[in-house]
Amino acid sequence: MPGHTGSFVDTSEIRNAVTAAIESIAPECAGKPLEPGRPLRGQVDLDSLDWLNVVSALHERLGVDIPESDYDRLTTLDGIVACVEGRRREAAAAPTTRLAAPTAPLPDTSHEINGTRVRIRPMRPEDRDLEAEFVRHLSGDARYKRFMATMRELSEAKLRYLTDVDQVRHVALVATADIDGRQVEVGVARYIVDPVGTGCEFAIAVDDAWQGSGLAGVLMHALMGVARSRGLVSMEGIVLAANSRMLHFTRQLGFSVERDPEDMQTLRVTRAL
Repeated sequence: MPGHTGSFVDTSEIRNAVTAAIESIAPECAGKPLEPGRPLRGQVDLDSLDWLNVVSALHERLGVDIPESDYDRLTTLDGIVACVEGRRREAAAAPTTRLAAPTAPLPDTSHEINGTRVRIRPMRPEDRDLEAEFVRHLSGDARYKRFMATMRELSEAKLRYLTDVDQVRHVALVATADIDGRQVEVGVARYIVDPVGTGCEFAIAVDDAWQGSGLAGVLMHALMGVARSRGLVSMEGIVLAANSRMLHFTRQLGFSVERDPEDMQTLRVTRAL
């Protein structure tokens, strides 16, 4: 139902879409009514990656983006419905002219980092295999810090969501390098525009071997440059409180750090563009 993005979808339709999304990931729960106010993890046997797939399925069915900052609201059926309903209401009420048209091309640049030539370019749908291998190659700790979930493989739906982006409301820049005669993804940075159209939420991941190389800074400066050129005025992100390296990095980039009073395990980093 992505075509409904700019219009209202009533609560019952959202509830049906949420239930269908859960059943598509866990077919064994089909026909079993979910208790709306009871935690879903006690009713459905889904791991952390499965829940990411549910979020992707909701994006496909309802055309709504659920940022990582909303994940703690997705604990019950009622919570998911309220979250989706709120995001759709914000999108319907948001001005459609706030986001600048992408008249300038996205960056496609070459940088020498630690003696290796690295290309920064827009993510493309055909990068699906590169992205899958990149995530597979990350250490378990790096994957957890990026996705805030324990997993090794991304589903087809999640890979499609991460690579087949519109480069307007969902912008993704990938860093590739020629390693042993083949192109390898070594980092990626992306942002998703908020419903109001003036700010965005970013996410970044860099291959373990490239940590501390300066690649993350190159990616973030390129990403912030795109956001600024599109007329966005602020950028924010969600960082695990235990991720000291990322917190230090974002402070170096001028982000301020705020604690989330409702989730002591994560921090919100924000900066003006």
